[in-house]
Amino acid sequence: MRNPVFAFKEFSVLQDKCSMKLGTDSILLGAWTKAKDEKRILDVGTGSGVIALMLAQKTKAQIDAIDIEYAAHIQAKENFFNSKWKPRLTSIHSSIQEFSPTKKYDLIVSNPPYFPLPKSHISSNGNQARFTHLLSFSDLAKHVIRLLNTKGRFFVILPIHEGAMFTNEAEKRKLYLNNYVWVKTTNRKKFPKRILMEFSNSTSDIKDDSMIIIQADNKYTQAYKDLVKGYFL
Repeated sequence: MRNPVFAFKEFSVLQDKCSMKLGTDSILLGAWTKAKDEKRILDVGTGSGVIALMLAQKTKAQIDAIDIEYAAHIQAKENFFNSKWKPRLTSIHSSIQEFSPTKKYDLIVSNPPYFPLPKSHISSNGNQARFTHLLSFSDLAKHVIRLLNTKGRFFVILPIHEGAMFTNEAEKRKLYLNNYVWVKTTNRKKFPKRILMEFSNSTSDIKDDSMIIIQADNKYTQAYKDLVKGYFL
């Protein structure tokens, strides 16, 4: 069983209650998201709240974190309360479809579900976090547009194929890809495993880059260490 407590430099994350445990995707997204002067941030599908906490560390923003899973909401609420940024962090039990804040957001971030729900998993725990039956890419794009300020930005991480699918749904709604990074887990792999993406309401020259997390000798690359150095002990 994974360690229920994960310690970072400036905060710790309990993960005994939520179904989706801390993973590399969340760490990558939280570290890569370019946030500084934003006043309002939304974390969609917050899980343990780790991305919201990472963004709280590098901004002065008020951060709302929503999750459809009640246990995840309680877990994030607990982690926020135990952090030094608790006045700026709010955990909300809600789906993005039903979420109706009074103001829009300068930045939205999400590590969303991306697997179709197989029949064998219908009664399993954690379906909301893992599968798209309650949050399709179409719905995600639609509601990001609804909740995002005109000049706001949206950051997301997905597998490569699903990233292309989401980009298609986003651009149908005039949410445009501005920046992306291919992520390989090792230089032994021929193709990237994940894609980090930044979207906004305006078109621009697309910036692209690539990153390898682990080298052939099973050590983290310098690029990855530089990205996350503000967070890890």
